[in-house]
Amino acid sequence: MTIQDKLSQLPQVDEFLKSAHGRRWLETYHRKIVIRSIREAIDSRRREILAGGDPDVSIDAVAGDTEDAIRRYSAYKLKPLINATGVVIHTNLGRSILSGRAVENMVAVAGAYTNLEYDIAAGRRGKRYSHIKDIIRELTGAEDAVVVNNNAAAVLICLDTFARGREVIVSRGELVEIGGSFRIPEVMKAGGAVLREVGTTNKTHLYDYENALSADTALLLKVHQSNYKVIGFTEEVSIERLAQLGRRSNIPVMADLGSGCMVSLEKYGIYDEPTVQEVVRQGADLVTFSGDKLLGGPQAGIITGREELIREIQKNPMLRAVRVDKMTFAALEATFMQYLDEEKAVRDIPTLRMLTQPVKDIKKRAGRIYSLLKKAVAGRAEMEILPEQSRAGGGSLPEAGFPTFVLSVRPLKVSVNTLEERLRSGSPPVIARIKEDALLIDARTVQDREVKILTDCIIAAFGD
Repeated sequence: MTIQDKLSQLPQVDEFLKSAHGRRWLETYHRKIVIRSIREAIDSRRREILAGGDPDVSIDAVAGDTEDAIRRYSAYKLKPLINATGVVIHTNLGRSILSGRAVENMVAVAGAYTNLEYDIAAGRRGKRYSHIKDIIRELTGAEDAVVVNNNAAAVLICLDTFARGREVIVSRGELVEIGGSFRIPEVMKAGGAVLREVGTTNKTHLYDYENALSADTALLLKVHQSNYKVIGFTEEVSIERLAQLGRRSNIPVMADLGSGCMVSLEKYGIYDEPTVQEVVRQGADLVTFSGDKLLGGPQAGIITGREELIREIQKNPMLRAVRVDKMTFAALEATFMQYLDEEKAVRDIPTLRMLTQPVKDIKKRAGRIYSLLKKAVAGRAEMEILPEQSRAGGGSLPEAGFPTFVLSVRPLKVSVNTLEERLRSGSPPVIARIKEDALLIDARTVQDREVKILTDCIIAAFGD
């Protein structure tokens, strides 16, 4: 049979659509996806024939490839996965997991009309920021608050509002860069501010700020080194002393905290990270921080501070470009509400729970994973539970290593890279790390509800 004869036997798209397979697919999937998948499967067979192959070109034979393509094109690109890396606030994996209450509130609000910009009591148009500011004020002690879509936007709009065309004084040791090439000098430039560096990388004194003051000074900016630490021969000016200078000079002091810690972590054995409440008490006029890092909520940038300054930010036309939607407000409000009871917040907000959970609980979870896998992978892998270190991630707590326990899986019949790829390509995907030819499953970031799903994924990855 010639190549042309083989090509002529390929089924036509219309023929496929009229078949039992086609009718079944059209009942479930969108017609465009079905047609696209049929054409892809037929084209694959055509290329095989042109390359000299002799594939089965019957509709029944091509149907398998078509169905795989239909499922692939019908699947959502953004999907839940299992984080077995041990990095709690994993930027690549969506940072913080929302608490159950935050998810419930977000779902309730997303599926209904809401009073987002409606004052129910007055029966007229309201302000969207009114729903969140009271709880933020109560928790932080600040006079007012406004929310934007992330902390970079929070810093940017503050600079644009108060320092466009004027100087902002910053210590050289605080000209940070975080993920995605977010650099303080470049954000200042985008916000129209003029950077005035003072001090040195490792030492900045109060007199450095005092000597830099001029009629052109708009802000004194303090940037928390949330994703790195300078240690050794160092000195920096505290928020409290900077605030005193700001009051004497009638210049606002802004503190960019980045991570947005709301509970003292020292009591949980983690080195002390400044909390939003502490910085507000120390006198900062504006404080910016993230919603999806140590706060444990959705992606957002929160700005707290003096009422008259927040009012000026709300007048800035840029605010509309960086505002958040009703789902973010719903998740953020529910997250903040949980902080009214710190003990429950630490227990119920996943980010805090994972960072503070006792090591014995992590070891117990690793043991459960081991027990469920022991018989299923016998002869195909060597497994053991080992002590390791987790990380906070997300540019938070850079010095802190968190003692953890991992399940070390050393495959015997496939390479560890093959096993890792199979897990990553599974449903749901499992993201783990490789160390010394073993796959490490860090039990710190595996949720209790995921243990059985995880073990099923690992078993499937080993194949028959």
